[in-house]
Amino acid sequence: MAKASRSPWKRQNPRKRAGKVSKHLSPAQKSAAKARARRAGRRYPNLVDNMRMAAKKTSKSKSSKAKASKTKKSAKKKSAKKTRKRTAKKAAKASRKRRASVQEKDPRGGLTAAGRKAFARKQGAHLRPGVTKKESDMTLQEMRRKGSWAVRFYGRAKLPPLVDAKGQPTGHALSAHAWGEPVPKTVAAARRIAAKGERLLARYRRAKTK
Repeated sequence: MAKASRSPWKRQNPRKRAGKVSKHLSPAQKSAAKARARRAGRRYPNLVDNMRMAAKKTSKSKSSKAKASKTKKSAKKKSAKKTRKRTAKKAAKASRKRRASVQEKDPRGGLTAAGRKAFARKQGAHLRPGVTKKESDMTLQEMRRKGSWAVRFYGRAKLPPLVDAKGQPTGHALSAHAWGEPVPKTVAAARRIAAKGERLLARYRRAKTK
C-alpha cells in the first residue's frame, strides 16, 4: 500500500531544499488569502490559503507564458504569410515580363509591332519592319536599308554563332527572316546575304549619282 503523504506544513520547504530563495506573496495575494480563510472559517495566516494563492500566481505566470508563446507563433505565421505573398508577387511579375518578351519578339525572327513600340517607349528608337519586298519593287531608301542591314549583320569579319548547341538557329540568324531572307545556318549562307546587301548598296549609290 502506498504510504500516505505528509501534510505540507510537516514537510520541508521544497525551495529551501533546492537552495532557492523563497518567494513572498504580494499584498494583493495576502488580502485574497485572508478573505479565503475567513470564508472557510480558518484562522489566518495559514499555509493552506497562502499555498493556494501562490499556486494561482504560478498558474497566472504559466498562462502569461502560453499567451506570449501564442502571440509569437501568430507573429511567425503572419511573417511567413507576408513572405509567401512577396514571393508570389515576384513570380507573377517575372511571368508577366516573360509573356511580354515573347509578345515583343517574333519567334520566327525579329521584333513584332509591339516589340518595336516597346523599344520606342524605352529607348526612343524608331525601328521599322524589315524590307521583305522583291528587289525590283524596292525604293532607293528600301535598298539602302536592306543593304545596310545585310552587310552589318552578315558581312562582319567574325560572325556570332548562327546555331545553338541543339542545332537550332540563334536570334542573330533568325533576324534574316524579318528581312525576307532564308535563315542562315552556315557562314557561307550568311556571306551570301551580305553579298546581296553589297549589291543593293552599290545599286543605291549608282542611282543617287545619276
